[in-house]
Amino acid sequence: MNAVSQLDQVKTGPWNGGRSPWSVEYGKIMMWFFLLSDAFTFSSLLIYYGAQRFSKLTWPAPDKVFQSIPGIAEHGAPLVFVGIMTFILIMSSVTMVLAVEAGHRRSKKEVIGWMIATIIGGLMFLSCQAIEWTHLFNEGFGWGKIPPLKTLEHLFNGEVSLVSAQQFANLFFTITGFHGFHVFSGVIINIIILIMTINGTFEKRGHYLMVEKVGLYWHFVDLVWVFVFTFFYLV
Repeated sequence: MNAVSQLDQVKTGPWNGGRSPWSVEYGKIMMWFFLLSDAFTFSSLLIYYGAQRFSKLTWPAPDKVFQSIPGIAEHGAPLVFVGIMTFILIMSSVTMVLAVEAGHRRSKKEVIGWMIATIIGGLMFLSCQAIEWTHLFNEGFGWGKIPPLKTLEHLFNGEVSLVSAQQFANLFFTITGFHGFHVFSGVIINIIILIMTINGTFEKRGHYLMVEKVGLYWHFVDLVWVFVFTFFYLV
């Protein structure tokens, strides 16, 4: 089965208009529409976070809040753990690119291998995020919950603000949780696509466009994390 309908093929006649501007597979267009709408959602959340962050005179310092490597070092390693998380997610995006490229060559074995690597990367990222959340919960942070004032004094560069600390906690768990849900959904979808690849579904169809469409979603999740990382951990 051709992925592009006959209406989308190149018109070779002198009055046929050449290539149709809509010569894109329907599912891929729908994926782009979904990603655009999701981008608006993430943008609104991050814009609100920025508005709260810069409307306050003081705010928890990221290099003081995130200065531990859970299970290894409690202090003195600012942003190291989240740097590891970011590297893992970026590498999973690389393996997804390689899976898509292998799909274009219809190399089933390579698609399976790179998809497995992508799934492992996603699970590792989720595991790191769960560890980070557990660590923050143990320190007293949570939705509607912040550590006692004595603990907060070590997390601010200036005057302590309970309102800022609460806003930080609420928005951190909301936005990173929303992103984590996207990663989890992507892992589940990748597992489904992996099973379909193993069963030879795409070989029978004659193309691996589903791998490419799932790849678009995975790259979007990776890109969004870059902004989340910048807003929460660097600013």
